[in-house]
Amino acid sequence: MALFSQKKTDAKKGKTTASSKGASVSADLSRILVAPRITEKAMRGSEKNVYAFEVARSATKYQVRDAVKALYGVTPVKVNIVNKAPRQFKHANTRRTRTEHGIKKAYVYLKKGDSLSII
Repeated sequence: MALFSQKKTDAKKGKTTASSKGASVSADLSRILVAPRITEKAMRGSEKNVYAFEVARSATKYQVRDAVKALYGVTPVKVNIVNKAPRQFKHANTRRTRTEHGIKKAYVYLKKGDSLSII
């Protein structure tokens, strides 16, 4: 019995589909970049051509690179991703447990001549 080697067929359309490991190529790139990060650290980085974005939880470096290319028209040199995990803490006054949401950030490095107008 070869369950894993068979291709699945769609009953309505009659098409044969094979499962794929990678993300779909036709992903909506505007959903990858959630919002620009406008903080003091991000503003200091923008002077050195480093821009910070909040990105989707499922975003990869390559998807962020493609989204910046498509939306801003510049090619990033390097992309770093930071995944900040959610944490639980006790509130100071009520001593109740609170949850701080996690976030996924991307730092996008550009060439010297390139810049973004985020603000």
